[in-house]
Amino acid sequence: MFIRSNSAYREEGKQMERQAKGGNGFIKAAKGFMGTYFCLVAIIVLCVILTICSPYFFNYDNFKNILIQSVAVSIVCIGQFMCITKGGLDLSLGQVLCFSSCLMAVLMKNLGVNPYLSILAGLASGVVMGGFSGFMISYVGLPSFIATLATQNICRGLAKVITGASPIAKLPEQINFFGKRYYGVLPSSVVIAAVLYIVFIILMRKSKFGRCLYAIGGNKEASYFAGINVKKYTMLAHLVAGGLAAFSGLVLMARLGSVALTNGNLYEFDGTTGCCIGGVALAGGKGKLFQALLGIIFLNVFFNGMTMLNVDAFW
Repeated sequence: MFIRSNSAYREEGKQMERQAKGGNGFIKAAKGFMGTYFCLVAIIVLCVILTICSPYFFNYDNFKNILIQSVAVSIVCIGQFMCITKGGLDLSLGQVLCFSSCLMAVLMKNLGVNPYLSILAGLASGVVMGGFSGFMISYVGLPSFIATLATQNICRGLAKVITGASPIAKLPEQINFFGKRYYGVLPSSVVIAAVLYIVFIILMRKSKFGRCLYAIGGNKEASYFAGINVKKYTMLAHLVAGGLAAFSGLVLMARLGSVALTNGNLYEFDGTTGCCIGGVALAGGKGKLFQALLGIIFLNVFFNGMTMLNVDAFW
């Protein structure tokens, strides 16, 4: 009779343990992927369903339209992501977009200022408004909800004053670069948004600025005692968010060829919703910018699909 040695049993036990670990590793990897990129899977599933339900959904022109419609909100979403990551929120971004784009249009169309100088003035106004919110939160001590709500109403009022509550159309052709031109088959606005996301993904993952925002969102007090200038980075987050909102206003203005008081309406909430759907923690300190982008794309694919299926907008 063959008798197995103890070493054979030990070897068999180790082999079974390795197999179990391999299986568990695969399961853990799958769970990790779904936890991080479940929104990507949801987008694919939604596209498949809409392709089956509507013959007009799966074509180049429709996908291009979805990307173009996603651009302005997705740029605002970058700023909202930074504010959420550091443990706050910015309710003013949609109205900052509106005010800065109205200011650009008034300067270049009504006052005859050079379009490029008008663009610089509009971007500067967005940075100033974002900096104002950041200052009120960081150094005055107001909650982000209150401070950014105040900035929202200030921007709404200023936009009404400078435009007389009337739309401005027939803007100079120099701004078409930001919204109407094409690079091959890709619209310039989509290319600009893609470049911005690449830059800010690297910034949030690799730079001191990004790591500090994650640390502040994870534990504000611990970050302070670790030597991080919490006030400085909180203000910088809102300042950059304001600048991005103004740039989003430029892209939207260039695409539409006009500005109105409805430009950017509720974009701050769309940006927040995109972050939530993508899996970014509203409490701060967790999440990836790419997840927020997926959330924005999911929203626009969903709304586009509902339009294709002739679902009533009031639903």
